[in-house]
Amino acid sequence: MKSKITSSVLLLGSSHKYKTKYQNMSKHFLLLAGLTLLASCSKVGDNEYLISGTAKGIDNGKMAILQVQNEMGPVSKDTVKVENGKFEFKGEYKDGPEIGFVIIESIDNGMVPFILENGEINITVDKDTIQKSKIGGTNNNDKFQEYNDGSSVIYKKMIAFQKANQQKLMDAQKFNDTATMMALKTKNMSFQTDMDKFSETFAEKNPNAFLSCLLLENFIGRQTLEAAKIEKLYNALASDIKKTKSGVRVYDFIKSQKAVNIGSVAPEFSAPNPEGKTVSLKESLGKVTIVDFWASWCGPCRSENPNVVALYNEFHSKGLNIIGVSLDKDAAKWKEAIAKDKLAWTQVSNLKHWSEPIAKQYNVSSIPAMFVLDASGKIVAKDLRGAELKAKIAELLAK
Repeated sequence: MKSKITSSVLLLGSSHKYKTKYQNMSKHFLLLAGLTLLASCSKVGDNEYLISGTAKGIDNGKMAILQVQNEMGPVSKDTVKVENGKFEFKGEYKDGPEIGFVIIESIDNGMVPFILENGEINITVDKDTIQKSKIGGTNNNDKFQEYNDGSSVIYKKMIAFQKANQQKLMDAQKFNDTATMMALKTKNMSFQTDMDKFSETFAEKNPNAFLSCLLLENFIGRQTLEAAKIEKLYNALASDIKKTKSGVRVYDFIKSQKAVNIGSVAPEFSAPNPEGKTVSLKESLGKVTIVDFWASWCGPCRSENPNVVALYNEFHSKGLNIIGVSLDKDAAKWKEAIAKDKLAWTQVSNLKHWSEPIAKQYNVSSIPAMFVLDASGKIVAKDLRGAELKAKIAELLAK
């Protein structure tokens, strides 16, 4: 409809070399009439969405469920019946774009992600291969589909590699062939590296797409992109994208990350020790101090503890202090782990699991996590392990 109206206006304008005042006015009225006609074709208001779905092969009466993402995970927003392979959701949405999902009752693992926003959204569900489902209609969903089309190329290569090497991996595991297992694992991980690079490039090229902000959140959660790159990509985003809930979360990450960058003064904190006494970072500082985030339920943390114990035993008398911050929620298990692992240094915890406020202060989203401070409380190193950590502690204590 739009192309025909526009073309007719252009033809009227180009068919006369000399335009009178009244001809120009007529063209103006025609253009306005065309715009009015275009506006009248819209099925939604300014703050409304309309999701028109196609689900061929789905029995009548099966339920289509609309979900939105919140801090606790996907929650249902609306439910309708599929009739003659069609379903439709309509409603108001004033919170700006957000990730949404459509689920069809009879499809296993049948969750189709899309961008919920105002406008007319189209979703075509492929009941046999959910990854082949299509979305579009609004700019953000068109961009999401563009991303899906590009990333699916990498995904297909990964699946093909896994199928071709499944028996080879099983044989390597059977005979404890660590070299083959490592080679297969490395190759498989390379596909994720390719996917991350594709996502980074997409975000760089599409600053006006809401998906770009979601990709930055994904990088933050998986810790697979440097904070400096995340900040650069965030700064390039359109202002309306920055104002979304997702944009605010990315901004909060960048702000908190700056507070715990190397060269920054470590944020002050205080929390109860196992005996219930409140202990602060300030009173725990040594010539060199390690702030060690861990938990009794964290396998890698417990595996690293013997190395930290050895480091503490060797350097504590020379000025090394450690303050452990646990992300436990069970006091008994926390205390049991301290005793079993022989952790002789200061320990604190608010017993709030991933809601631990000190972890939030330090932007810790995975453990173990470690910060090395100098005598003034400035962060001089982060997340060192083994020989590298020992060398850094020795260097700082020698000053």
